[in-house]
Amino acid sequence: MDKSKLAIATISWARGADEEQLLRESLAYLAVFDIPVFITDGGSGPYFINFLQSFRHFTVLKSEGRGVWAQARKSVQAAQAAGAHFILYTEPDKRDFFRDYLLRFITAISTDKSTGIVLASRSEKGFATFPAFQKTTETTINQCCAEIIGKPVDYTYGPFLLNCSLVPFFNFLPEDIGWGWRPFAFGLAHRLQYSVTPVTEDFSCPVEQRADSPTERIYRMRQLSQNIQGLVLSTTVALAQV
Repeated sequence: MDKSKLAIATISWARGADEEQLLRESLAYLAVFDIPVFITDGGSGPYFINFLQSFRHFTVLKSEGRGVWAQARKSVQAAQAAGAHFILYTEPDKRDFFRDYLLRFITAISTDKSTGIVLASRSEKGFATFPAFQKTTETTINQCCAEIIGKPVDYTYGPFLLNCSLVPFFNFLPEDIGWGWRPFAFGLAHRLQYSVTPVTEDFSCPVEQRADSPTERIYRMRQLSQNIQGLVLSTTVALAQV
């Protein structure tokens, strides 16, 4: 695709030494690409903020609310305001994706006015490397998305390309939607007759993220409820409001 029409939106919050190290490694790979990056931070320390600001293509923003949606919304809206036609949203810790797949992903995409969403989707081989309970909840989310959108693919790996024409509809999302904003975008794109297409690769789970715990499982349950809420909302939001 034409990179001049593209911006990247992401979020950050380095809450400990290990997380900060992973984010530094990941975002250093992202900085290699000659693409504007809009990143909203949720409260990291000054040394990490200075690190982010050292990259000339990064615009570092401060979150004005709590939670992942407040951060993601600010980054996405800033990318749109800068004139992007399409936005690549990604979580900031996708080190292996940035290093090994991002260039291939961007190169594989062909966009036109009908393009709504392009998903980075895991193959069965890649999906199998993730923790068992995460696979359970994400399988449910994927099945629900397939019910609405009609395509049995992986919707939950993370990175995806977004047509900026969808962004105004995000104003109708509740503040506590959390990760549910993603399937809201997918379902809305389908409802508006934009395309929703996958680019499938063997995206695997980093070794350091394969641990499972009661806390992690509760987090995945919360993600599940948010995703279902967002997907259902995509089927009912009044399109005439925009």
